[in-house]
Amino acid sequence: MPTRRQLANAIRALSMDAVQAANSGHPGMPMGMADIAEVLWNDFLKHSPANPRWVDRDRFVLSNGHGSMLLYALLHLSGYPLTMDDLRRFRQMGAHTAGHPERDRALGIETTTGPLGQGLANAVGLALAEKHLAATFNRPEFPVVDHRTYVFLGDGCLMEGVSHEACSLAGTLGLGKLIAFYDDNGISIDGKTEGWFTDDTPRRFEAYGWHVVRGVDGHDPEAIKRAVRKAQRETAKPSLICCKTVIGFGSPAKAGTKSVHGEALGAAEIAATRQALDWASPPFEVPDDIRAGWDARSAGKRAESKWKKLFQAYRTAHPELAAEFERRQAGALPEGFAAEAAATLALVQAAGGNAATRASSQAALTAFAPKLPELIGGSADLTGSNNTWHAGSRVLSSADPAGNYVHYGVREFGMAAIMNGLELHGALRAYGGTFLVFSDYARNAIRMAALMRIGSIFVLSHDSIGLGEDGPTHQPIEHLASLRIIPDVTVWRPCDAVETYVAWLDAIGRQDGPTCLALSRQGLPAQPRDEHTVAQVRRGGYVLAEASATAEMVLIATGSEVAVAMAARASLESAGIATRVVSMPSTSVFDRQDQAWRDSVLPRGVPCIAIEAGVSDGWWRYVGARGRVLGIDQFGRSAPAKELFAHFGFVPENVVRIAHELLTGAR
Repeated sequence: MPTRRQLANAIRALSMDAVQAANSGHPGMPMGMADIAEVLWNDFLKHSPANPRWVDRDRFVLSNGHGSMLLYALLHLSGYPLTMDDLRRFRQMGAHTAGHPERDRALGIETTTGPLGQGLANAVGLALAEKHLAATFNRPEFPVVDHRTYVFLGDGCLMEGVSHEACSLAGTLGLGKLIAFYDDNGISIDGKTEGWFTDDTPRRFEAYGWHVVRGVDGHDPEAIKRAVRKAQRETAKPSLICCKTVIGFGSPAKAGTKSVHGEALGAAEIAATRQALDWASPPFEVPDDIRAGWDARSAGKRAESKWKKLFQAYRTAHPELAAEFERRQAGALPEGFAAEAAATLALVQAAGGNAATRASSQAALTAFAPKLPELIGGSADLTGSNNTWHAGSRVLSSADPAGNYVHYGVREFGMAAIMNGLELHGALRAYGGTFLVFSDYARNAIRMAALMRIGSIFVLSHDSIGLGEDGPTHQPIEHLASLRIIPDVTVWRPCDAVETYVAWLDAIGRQDGPTCLALSRQGLPAQPRDEHTVAQVRRGGYVLAEASATAEMVLIATGSEVAVAMAARASLESAGIATRVVSMPSTSVFDRQDQAWRDSVLPRGVPCIAIEAGVSDGWWRYVGARGRVLGIDQFGRSAPAKELFAHFGFVPENVVRIAHELLTGAR
């Protein structure tokens, strides 16, 4: 029977071989954390390699994702469908073994990591999801939701500010099933971290309200086991296990140095390391007895089978809860939801009125949330401004984890990354709010949601200079354009209540990428539509008001500027210029329509003016070389909203003037 060190050495050998074959990668962390990983995966982790999607599996997150070969080696050795050929093709085109782990639930990769600190924040979201779902679905003698979240992290994760945002909240929420392993090796790319990272990490986490296990020898399996048991016994607080390790453990010349962090060891040093570790197997070969020591398939099947029996008894005792649990795990909408949503939308169109789209968003939540208990919301300390609290909201806290609303505090980045964790877990749909201008703080987490193609919903209010007196620090200018250019992000900027409801329905129905809802602070008038036009809103861009004859001018607008376009149209029509108004609440959705639809909305050869209170970049492809864009390519001012719109030319008279200039030039 192989020793624990021999089992861990399989990780070390595969990691240094894969990095060497690619001549690219980070062998040091996998070699340094191999002993910790061996103990966790072989003694504690509840998982089923034969069914990586088993809903009650423990979640494992590699926040220090540059050490991806650690995860790939673990998955391969324990029996997941990640082959030796995948390891040989580490970092190569088309391989499942990307340079940093990319979410693939079929392979057991829970989340995409690499931008340091975000995996840790995702883990907070995963643990929060477990605690919330356990409080929602578990009943006496039926703990159908009962798993832990384990996360590996390094110095870099702790230096990134998102770690403070997420871990502070994790302590406050008492996430007792979150266990983090800190790889305290004292080395980063620039060398010894003592020159720039001297935090007292244990005291820092104790101040957050975490349980801290100090001074663990990360190369002593018995010490690691004792630390994990201590962490598991603490159920009221998340745990940080501080493991002292040697980066590149086993390498005679490079262990403990920065060179092993992100460089291949080289053939000579690999040979020396093999000798030092007493590892005789050639590259990419693992002895049969060591493979057998790692194989977790049988144990995983037993654990999953035990849970299935529990759930079957649960289904008998609590059939309605079981059915709801299965619906949410499948990501299906409730029966009849689409019909009820359509009826609600018809009522909203009939009601008319004047309302800020942030208020319409709140009304949409109040209408839809009772039918969608999987919605879990929150805001980064701007609840009353974002209007993310609906009639059925209830604060989620350590004492009441069944609540559905998280007060994230002033933690935009942490909020967005935790939301991604909630989405990644399954059975929940996460939304969270801040001002559009502060999407900059959350941007990398929004990008990661897009990269993972998960359905996080970002509610971004105060969408333009229309917020007024707070001035240019709070007035988003470039933000809509910057979000629209992120692949797989859908951005909606609705002009009234109907478009806001449609935007919410699109976001709820979309599970293959995140949605950003850009909402106004100021009141906006309801636009006239018939039933046919209401149905077209979902296409992202549509004809809101048709020209009285063959269109001579097309005005394209979003959000609050749609009302400006409609007023300008009235003036142009009275002057004998047939003018069409196109509302384009989502360029993202419009661009996904077929060419025939896009040409029917924006006819070729007709002069176009795009109107949006944001940067003009992005709009030229719709208006063409003969068109014009009325945008803002400078920062705003501190003044009342009405004065600002006039100052920057977002008034009907200016649109009419531009239209006449275009038509004169065309003639």
